[in-house]
Amino acid sequence: MPILGEAATTAEQTVALVEQTAREALLRQADGNGLVEPEFEVSAVRTSRALPACPAAAPVAVGVLDARQATRMRLVATCPGDAGWKYEFVVRARVTARVAVMAADVASGKPVDAADVALERRDISLVSDTVSDLALLEGMSARRSLRSGELLRQNMLTAQLLVKRGEAVRIVARNEQIEVSMAGEALDPGARGALIRVRNNNGNVIKARVTGAGTVEPADLPVSIQSPR
Repeated sequence: MPILGEAATTAEQTVALVEQTAREALLRQADGNGLVEPEFEVSAVRTSRALPACPAAAPVAVGVLDARQATRMRLVATCPGDAGWKYEFVVRARVTARVAVMAADVASGKPVDAADVALERRDISLVSDTVSDLALLEGMSARRSLRSGELLRQNMLTAQLLVKRGEAVRIVARNEQIEVSMAGEALDPGARGALIRVRNNNGNVIKARVTGAGTVEPADLPVSIQSPR
């Protein structure tokens, strides 16, 4: 939906309204991405074509055409009426926020903990997958070697394997106040929440969900587990 502004009778007022609209769009994106203390520097780029005034009785409406790239947003200002006009703007923005930066080296495949990072203000205008909520690091490991001072991005992380293929696991089935468990063997590797194949004590292969280090639960209950511990 277009965002209505007060009557913009001058080109300068229209530009200010365009920049305000772009800033509001960026703020909504930042809130949706969970950014911490975001700040914006916004500048509308005008072409050589003169921007006429809009009559006081017809306030300018500004809409966002494309806000996928902060460094090149596209907005349109429209002056309604018979003598109206439509003018497209390119808006360039610089976005900074407090995001996770590596505070220690972490080797590839090793867990990345909250103690390994710090929140620092960085320019993220060209980065869309930063980490602001350190709770997202739970159960994650480094996809590659990470160096101190490096901006942490979500694509640098991968779910940590809690079960390895061929290792012994504990199969735990819970039903209200009843808990039954038995030993098994993982036939697939898996991170938390992953569905893997497990061979139980009876030699049956079942689908199970990884719940912790070396622990799984049957994916489809009820499951016959005959040797409670």
